[in-house]
Amino acid sequence: MVGDLFINGKDAYQVWGVTMGDKFLDALGEKAGKKDYITNNDRTKNGVEYCDSVPKTNERTVTLTFTITGSSQSDFVVKRDAFYEELDKGNIDITIPKDSAKVYHLKFKDSTGGYAQNTERTFCKLGVKFIEPNPTNRT
Repeated sequence: MVGDLFINGKDAYQVWGVTMGDKFLDALGEKAGKKDYITNNDRTKNGVEYCDSVPKTNERTVTLTFTITGSSQSDFVVKRDAFYEELDKGNIDITIPKDSAKVYHLKFKDSTGGYAQNTERTFCKLGVKFIEPNPTNRT
C-alpha cells in the first residue's frame, strides 16, 4: 500500500488513503491504438491507396478504479474530497514504482458513475476516466 502508487509525485495512500482498484495495472498496460492511415481514395482508380509511412500512435482513453480508505467517517470525507481536488487539477501523473519507472501523463476527464461506498462511510470504490494524450511519452 504505502509506496505502491504515486499521483503527481505524492504517495497516494499516505496523502489520500488511495490504492489501486480492480484491473488497475491491466488498464494502464493496455496497448494504445494507431491514428487513421493516410489514404487516397481516388475515384478514377480501383481500391484505396495507402501511404507507405509508419502509422503514429493515437491518444487513448484509460479507465482506472481507485479505492479510498479513511480511519473514520470524517477522515474518509477529508481524504476523498482532497483526492477530488487533485483530480480537478486536470493533469495527473501516475507512477507505480514496483511495476516500472514509467510515468503515465494523464488528463482527468470524468467519473464512470461507478462510485460505491460502504455503510460505515469509511471506504469507497471510484471509477475515473482519463485521456493519455501521448502514450509514447512515459518518462
